[in-house]
Amino acid sequence: EIGRSIPVTVVEVPAAVITQIKTVETDGYNAVQVSSFDRKAKNVSKSVKGHLAKAGTEAKAVVTEFRDYIPEGLQVGDELKIEDVFALGDIVDVAGKKKPK
Repeated sequence: EIGRSIPVTVVEVPAAVITQIKTVETDGYNAVQVSSFDRKAKNVSKSVKGHLAKAGTEAKAVVTEFRDYIPEGLQVGDELKIEDVFALGDIVDVAGKKKPK
């Protein structure tokens, strides 16, 4: 409206599957482990395949853990969408990986 440009980065985040919920009682800390980005089953190790099978999901490329975050009302195997974590307009820090040449 006032003729000013503001640079922004738009990030598309696919839904992630909750593969494990860690609690203080069982693991000593609170965390949620999620997996995302489909991958061919032949490119995943047997141990990761077994871990993902427990959660009822197929092979995924990324398995990561977020400490001190337990999603309320969601269980292992449920999809965690970005709307469950952030609201529209929230400011977040984004770090990228550069592919080596």
